[in-house]
Formats: sequence, structure tokens, C-alpha cells
Amino acid sequence: MNRLLILIISLFFLNNCSLNENSSIWQNKEVDTKNPKNIKKVFSEKKVVTQFNQELKLDLTKIKINNKIVDNRNNYGIQDYSGSIDKVGSYKFSKLDDVNHLNFKPLFLNDGLIFFDKKGSIIRYDNNQKVLWKKNYYSKSEKKLKPKLNFALVDQNLLITDSIAKYYSININSGELIWSKNNIYPFNSEIKRSKNKIFAVDYKNTLRCYNVNDGSECWNLPTEDSFTISSSNFSLIILGELIIFTNSIGDVTAVDIDSGLITWQLPTQSSSIINETYNFKVSKLVSDNKSIYFSNNKNEFYSVDVRTGITNWINEINSNLTPITSGNLIFTISNEGYLYVVEKNNGNIIRISDLYLNYKIKKRKNVKPIGFAIGDTKLYLTNTDGKMIVVDLNLGKVIGVEKIAGNFTSRPFIFNQSLFVVRNGSIIQYN
Repeated sequence: MNRLLILIISLFFLNNCSLNENSSIWQNKEVDTKNPKNIKKVFSEKKVVTQFNQELKLDLTKIKINNKIVDNRNNYGIQDYSGSIDKVGSYKFSKLDDVNHLNFKPLFLNDGLIFFDKKGSIIRYDNNQKVLWKKNYYSKSEKKLKPKLNFALVDQNLLITDSIAKYYSININSGELIWSKNNIYPFNSEIKRSKNKIFAVDYKNTLRCYNVNDGSECWNLPTEDSFTISSSNFSLIILGELIIFTNSIGDVTAVDIDSGLITWQLPTQSSSIINETYNFKVSKLVSDNKSIYFSNNKNEFYSVDVRTGITNWINEINSNLTPITSGNLIFTISNEGYLYVVEKNNGNIIRISDLYLNYKIKKRKNVKPIGFAIGDTKLYLTNTDGKMIVVDLNLGKVIGVEKIAGNFTSRPFIFNQSLFVVRNGSIIQYN
């Protein structure tokens, strides 16, 4: 009888104890799966962002200028441009429909550039903004889908992937079709190339590898899919024999180029992100050959070891803009308009500058940064209000504002000592 009474009392006690991890029973339990003990998290508590260390002047006299517009590591760095934002011309095309952002990149050539219009026509221009040729390889029904195109150049072959699951190759000089194929799902990434292979990621989070010469698929690698379609493009970089890419749920995956086998994979988000991917945005991956740098709109900026996929450090910066590295410095801009200067090796923030300081509070709430480029000692930032802010990088001070469009534009691009910005209907060139 005593045993029965003890058993009843014990069951009553257990039934009324909270098994929630916030209960005192679980007081000493650690459940930080995203931040193992060997990861340095630079800030562990939420911070209110303000300007920081404004008196610090950067020494950019020894910066290395980069003239590349194509880089498999997305590491464009500080580029050769010291212009005064004088408009010299525009490359016109028919306005794109159903777009609320212009995250499309022209293909820059020494003697002109290539872009597309609302029906998927590919247009090659010369340096005087004249059309050399214009080709369209879509049926009437396909044109109604308003395909958006991504470009890559391999020798004389222009490779194209699009938003309606088509990929094809044309001759760069004549625009004539070489081959054309269809994928199962639309593509949602830039194109990268290594030797005779090209790589792209589709909306189902599958990395696809194709042969440049005939478009045949070499291999594909599916990764975990989400329940919603991502609103941002995925990123790829190539480092040696690895192709490294992001997907819609925040995974970063390194794959052997020849075999298509995973070398390492880094999940950066919890499983709940599968239901929230439309609003989840990740910056492009950028690498200096040792580490990979990227950030997201979940207030996380990562440095990851290229060889192992182990996180070096995480800092609390809310940004999905592509960072720029130079020497031991990383430059990025938060979604609230703050310019961060970060030490590459340890993730320490050494200066924060408010680039939206001149906006009124009500106006500021509706303005978001689109992207930025750095030329010599100036930073050029485009925004959703159609303006480009010019910043003295040494001081972190705004020194000018240029009106480009009525609303959104692309990020700025620097090529051959000129600066280009895409607005809907034209690409503006500045000297």
C-alpha cells in the first residue's frame, strides 16, 4: 500500500513539473546549435545601431585596384574609377514588366555590352550605345512569360540561363544560336564557369552542371527544398576544384567540380526557415581564397573557412548586400543604411557611418540600399528611391547625391573606368 501511495505521489509531481526548456529544471542546458564553442560570435547581444568611431580615418593609399568585371570568387574589391559622375550616354531597351527590383547584370565587353529586353531579346551594343545585333530565340508563348536572363561568356560562346527554365548558347559575334535546351525548373542564380563546364542553381535548390559545347548535363546535386519560392537570387563561387553555392534555406554547400559530390555543407538557419524563404535574403558569396564572406537579413555576417566549411566568426550585421573586401578590411552596408568597416581576420567592427543621416525619419523608413561599388577612395551606393549616394571612404562621409531614376535601379557596376547603373528601360553610363 505504501509503495502504491509513493508511486501515485511521484506521478502527480512529474505531471505538474514543466518540461519546457525555460523551466528551472533545464536551467543549465545549452541549446545553441548554430554557434558551437569553437565559433567566435563577435556580439552576443542585440545592439542598437549608431555611428561608431567616426573620427577614424582609413589609410587607403596602399589599396590594390582591381580591374576585373568577371571573377569566379565575386571578389571585385576596390576598382579603377575616379570619375565625377558625368553622364555620357545610355543603352536603351524596352522596359521590363513585372519587376520590383533590377538585380540583373549586363555582360560587359571591351567594345560594348550585352543586355536583354522585356521579351527576352538579347541585344549587343557598341561603346557608342548603338545596337550591333538583336536576337530572340523564344516562341510567342514563351515571350508572354517575360523571361529574365543571366549571361556568361566562354571564349566566343555566350551562355544564357533564364527564369522560364531555358538555357542556350549563341555566338557572341553574330548572335546565331549554337544549341538550346530546357531544364525542369526555372533558374534562380548567376552562372559560373570552370574549364568546359558551367554551373547554375534552379528554384528547387538544385545545382546543375552543364557542358559548354552542347549543353548536356554532366551532373546535378539536389539540396533541401523549401515550401515557398525565394525572392532573391542564389550565389555561386568557384575556388580551385570546388563550386560553392547558397540555396533558399541558407545552406552553403561546397561541391567537387568533377564528381558533383559534396565536400562540406554549412546550414546557417534552423529548420523553421523552410516556411519563410520568400522573405529570407542572403548576400552573394565573396572569397579571398582563404575564407568566404556573406551576410543575410537575419542580422548575421559570416566568415567561413574555404577548406573545411567551419565558421571563423559571426557578427551582427543586418545586410543582404554583396560585401567588398580590400586587404584586411571588409566593407558592407546594412539594410538600414549604415556603412560598416570590419576587420577581415577577427570580425571586429572598426567604424560605422550613417549614410542616411540627411534623410528625414519618415522618408528614411521607406528607403533601402540596393548595392554598392567602390572606385579608388569613393563608395557609390544605389537606393530604392532612385538616388545614388557618393561617399568619401576615408572619412565615411556623404559627399554627393545623384538622381538616377524615379524608383529602383540596379547596383552600380564599374568597368573600364566607367560606372554603369541599370534603370528600367536603359543602362546609364557615367565617366
